[in-house]
Amino acid sequence: VQLQASGGGLAQTGGSLRLSCTVSGLTALSHDIGWFRQAPGKERELVGACSWSGSNMYYADSVKGRFTISRDKAKNTVYLQMNSLKPEDTAVYYCAAAPRRTVFITTSELGNPSRYVYWGQGTLVTVSS
Repeated sequence: VQLQASGGGLAQTGGSLRLSCTVSGLTALSHDIGWFRQAPGKERELVGACSWSGSNMYYADSVKGRFTISRDKAKNTVYLQMNSLKPEDTAVYYCAAAPRRTVFITTSELGNPSRYVYWGQGTLVTVSS
């Protein structure tokens, strides 16, 4: 499985950015996609995740109401729309995939960072104050 994140850049406080994660090499297993971020000197944080079907979403409290994940299965791409950006959103953002054999998944399971085992390279988001 290969994941390619893109779309990072510089934004002003209150601005918006949209990140893309293109996924290739998927097998017959379904894969949930998570967006993580890591700021300098901080631990990596799962900010949001999307189930394989796109019907179930998880958002961290820190981004709830501001960030939205969507999935275009035809393009094998997952998007992270980031609105109302804050300086504390500055970080390297990564997308990752979690393989899954079950049909259903709870939001809690979707938000379990340890499930995500395939990683793409990061894309830097910088929010100026």
